[in-house]
Amino acid sequence: MGTPDFSVPTLRAISEAGHEVVAVYSQPPRAAGRRGLELTPSPVQREAERLGIEVRTPLSLKGEAEQAAFAQLKADVAVVVAYGLLLPKAILQGTRLGCYNGHASLLPRWRGAAPIQRAIMAGDAETGMMVMRMEEGLDTGPVARLEKVAIGPDMTAGELHDRLMAAGALLMVDALAELEAGKLETVPQPSEGVTYAKKIDKAETRIDWTLPATAVDNNIRGLSPFPGAWCEIEIGGRTERLKILRSQRAAGQGEPGTVLDDRLEIACGDAAVRLVEVQRAGGKTVTADEFLRGAKIEKGMKLS
Repeated sequence: MGTPDFSVPTLRAISEAGHEVVAVYSQPPRAAGRRGLELTPSPVQREAERLGIEVRTPLSLKGEAEQAAFAQLKADVAVVVAYGLLLPKAILQGTRLGCYNGHASLLPRWRGAAPIQRAIMAGDAETGMMVMRMEEGLDTGPVARLEKVAIGPDMTAGELHDRLMAAGALLMVDALAELEAGKLETVPQPSEGVTYAKKIDKAETRIDWTLPATAVDNNIRGLSPFPGAWCEIEIGGRTERLKILRSQRAAGQGEPGTVLDDRLEIACGDAAVRLVEVQRAGGKTVTADEFLRGAKIEKGMKLS
């Protein structure tokens, strides 16, 4: 049961390990394309179809008919990775051995929807991937497997996503092998240290240059590549939105949002950040040097 790219390696690894996948559940195809008229299946649906596995895309699992259809699969276990739909009690109890979730944090820290982004935005030094037996609470179940991953000072959410995605596939295959052998053990989560990784709100994506440089840099990296932290800048007499995809902390000082030199060092509430990769509206991601060759940005200009 999964939907985005993050879930695909786990599906592939389970299949390659020789398990019989009786069905794949994914969120329904969504409108995409330039006009938003084309229905595009999820990455997990496309992978399941490539593997020749039946795909089910219900809008909800709350109805009796959907729950009965799930029970009729007579599955030993359900594997859940970034599915995106609530699993009612009937689904959680609808397999012989339960439901196991691959979650991208060191629970109980960062329960919820956006653990990868929140870990970087909070300045965490490490995070990890966990396999957890699911309960009715939000990411509250006991943990069966974990792998810690260091968050480097320049690591973006996209890079961390890929590291955890690969780790999660291997962890889940290992957990299933132990479960099949009747040897899988779980450990309850600690009652202390609970935090929640709420969805990223659009209002959070605009850069607040009055924040300390470390916080600005963390937010830029935590929102890269999607949805992307952004600011506004005047280029050629016109105000444009500029997405910032990578930055580095710097030692400069000045009024927050001020360009401090000719290499895109920007003052923050304390110290500064240097912009490394940016994207103009409708353009591609470029390095700061490439951007400066096409835009006249001078010392003393302001970003907002």
